[in-house]
Amino acid sequence: MAGYVFIGNSAKPSEKELNSREMIKFGNVSRPCLEIALEMGYDVYCGINRNNAEELRADIPVKLYDSHTYRSITAFRDNFIAYSNLKKLIKSKNIEVIHCNTPVGGMVGRVCGKIFGVKKVIYTAHGFHFYKGAPLFNRTVLKWAEMLMAHWSDAILTMNKEDYTAAKKFKLKKGGKVYYIPGVGIDTKDFATVKINRKDIRESLGVSEDDIVCISMGDLIPRKNYGTAIKAIGKCKNKNIHYLICGEGSELDNLRELAKENNIENRVHFLGFRTDIKELLKTADIFLFTTLQEGLPRSMMEAMASGLPCIASKIRGNVDLLEEGKGGYLVEVMDYSHIANRLDILAEDSELRKNMALYNLEHIKKFDVREVKKIICNIYMEVLK
Repeated sequence: MAGYVFIGNSAKPSEKELNSREMIKFGNVSRPCLEIALEMGYDVYCGINRNNAEELRADIPVKLYDSHTYRSITAFRDNFIAYSNLKKLIKSKNIEVIHCNTPVGGMVGRVCGKIFGVKKVIYTAHGFHFYKGAPLFNRTVLKWAEMLMAHWSDAILTMNKEDYTAAKKFKLKKGGKVYYIPGVGIDTKDFATVKINRKDIRESLGVSEDDIVCISMGDLIPRKNYGTAIKAIGKCKNKNIHYLICGEGSELDNLRELAKENNIENRVHFLGFRTDIKELLKTADIFLFTTLQEGLPRSMMEAMASGLPCIASKIRGNVDLLEEGKGGYLVEVMDYSHIANRLDILAEDSELRKNMALYNLEHIKKFDVREVKKIICNIYMEVLK
């Protein structure tokens, strides 16, 4: 039986995570592809970052291997181990298809595909690192690397229009093609069925029914640009606007200090890591997203599926999701005065918030995981024949 490998990368796991024996549960990033490959009759292998991965079980009938693929392109020892592990799998398991994802997974998968003559290599770009406004190194060295590896790709899947346009200029393998897919998909039904006691949750967070609650989710790192959002809250005329920030990271102390400097430390709520994001989204009034860089942001998809109007930075990925003036507002990334103005407009107009929420609930259906799976299935049927 012909073999198929799915490989991506993740943050480097802790010792406890590396040795975890828990069942592997797949999400939207990999699940649709793995299920389609199984339906097509492939012997399916999926790379995970676990010791003795082949001993673990998954929630779908695939085989596992330790891909050892972490997020750092410059982690040469780790990347050599990742190369060696995939090489061993290719040589022992009749691998005819590699579907690789993300920068490190994409590099390891395509290098191995080229060297060992794998028949079909598919690459999903979750967000090219040479986006508009990126550092010079990204727009030169990293772009050249993507252009080179495109020669070893039978298909490149992109998740936003900017990346699709860029990839169309690459030269792929003979007969290769670039495709657009609407992200990894989101299960909109999961969000539609969430029921909450809004009053109780708000009380537990220290906000009232009359307050306007904004929410963001994601790691507290410079790329997420929370500082601009905090400055915007501080500049708003409406002093009943509160801001929930869900996540952990290196910027926590700096952001706490910034909130204090803007005299809004009582209205910015750092909630840390949360397992109740769906409930918190239903509790909020506005999704606030001032990020500097995205591919196609899952957090905003979740907010839209929860029925929230959005204020988001006008960047790649965000502009693919949010319709200006219909589902919310697109703003320049550092313009906190403009963001404050948009927050005040939404805070004072409940009918506008409701209309934008309804628009987003309908618009996000295009990005539902079931729609994404149909598109990927059609791509697989075309590329793998």
